[in-house]
Amino acid sequence: MGIVVNLDVIMAKRKIGLGELAQKVDLTPANLSILKTGKAKAIRFSTLEAICDVLECQPGDILEYDNRIDNKIDNTNINLNKNK
Repeated sequence: MGIVVNLDVIMAKRKIGLGELAQKVDLTPANLSILKTGKAKAIRFSTLEAICDVLECQPGDILEYDNRIDNKIDNTNINLNKNK
């Protein structure tokens, strides 16, 4: 099950580039690129709100759920030691 990020589609429809959007939402182009390519593991609601405000869209225009995609969460960095 996975979340699909359609930010690139909305950006193309609005004819706005990565650099311009990054500046308007106060993110680095590198961080926005990570989101745009679907490599982000999370997004803050404040960031999503800013993107929606600039692009004049709804969160559902940017994020989509597709149960055919398997995005396994990498839990290798989680410490599971239980000290009693």
